[in-house]
Amino acid sequence: MFDIAAIIINYNSSKLTQECVESIIEKTPSLLNFQIIVVDNASEQEDYLSLKQFCENHNFKNLQLVRSKINTGFGAGNMAGFHFANAKYVAFVNNDTLFLNDCFSILKAAIEKDNSIAVVGGQSFTETGKLMVAFDHFASIAKELFGRDFLEKLNPKKYPKRKLEYTNPLKVNYVQGSFMLIRTTDFNQVGGFDTNIFLYYEETDLCKRLEKIGKSSYLIPDAKYVHYHGASTPQNVLIKTELKISLLYIIRKHYGFFSYYFLLNYLRINYIFSTIFKPKYWYLLKVLLAGAPLSKSLKVRQKIKE
Repeated sequence: MFDIAAIIINYNSSKLTQECVESIIEKTPSLLNFQIIVVDNASEQEDYLSLKQFCENHNFKNLQLVRSKINTGFGAGNMAGFHFANAKYVAFVNNDTLFLNDCFSILKAAIEKDNSIAVVGGQSFTETGKLMVAFDHFASIAKELFGRDFLEKLNPKKYPKRKLEYTNPLKVNYVQGSFMLIRTTDFNQVGGFDTNIFLYYEETDLCKRLEKIGKSSYLIPDAKYVHYHGASTPQNVLIKTELKISLLYIIRKHYGFFSYYFLLNYLRINYIFSTIFKPKYWYLLKVLLAGAPLSKSLKVRQKIKE
């Protein structure tokens, strides 16, 4: 059994994936027994073949490439890679990240100090060295209505300020899904990622379920990495729509129908007015008027590739 299994998803961004793999291998000492599983989420043939050649020619023996014939999204893609993991801890690493130091050893040492800790994550930075937000507060009606700043002023202990730089480990609602390390037994106990979600809020949902069984999440600022935020995901109205579908799904899942229905109508009203000035949001509004069902997710639009 390995100490850590790192799972990386590639989708038409093999150059980023290769750089991510190289940074992990470079910064992780050989004394740490780890494996890297790369899941290609039905990329175009040219991108996949480039990644395949890289993996086949690399001298790191514990590097494995898994090819999916359909783009299953973030959660399901990681679950596909998890089938090949054999480790005490599993690290989900976005392919648009680069390790700045020995993140694995630092996070492993932190999580092993307390069995009640299920998830740990490092501090992220932009490519220019600017501090990035590395954790967040659970999705909720209050967060959507009043915003994060209000919650942080109202209850700073429960909602620590996201934009500060911390020097000591900090208990948080959840760490960013760009890089999180999880105890495998805890991950198994809650059933892993919810594969109904195609994109966004997967880590929120996971950490919320872990919290319900008494497991916590911590920011470990000594582990540092670069995150090219959004580099592997195009930003358009379809992606924004996906964001709202996932948000409403987890609100209903964790807070019930009335919370879902309240937020749905709140968003409907907002986007009725937004569409007047930004017609590009018309599609998003139509999905909200339909109730933002999972049947409108990008997940159902994916096609199987040869």
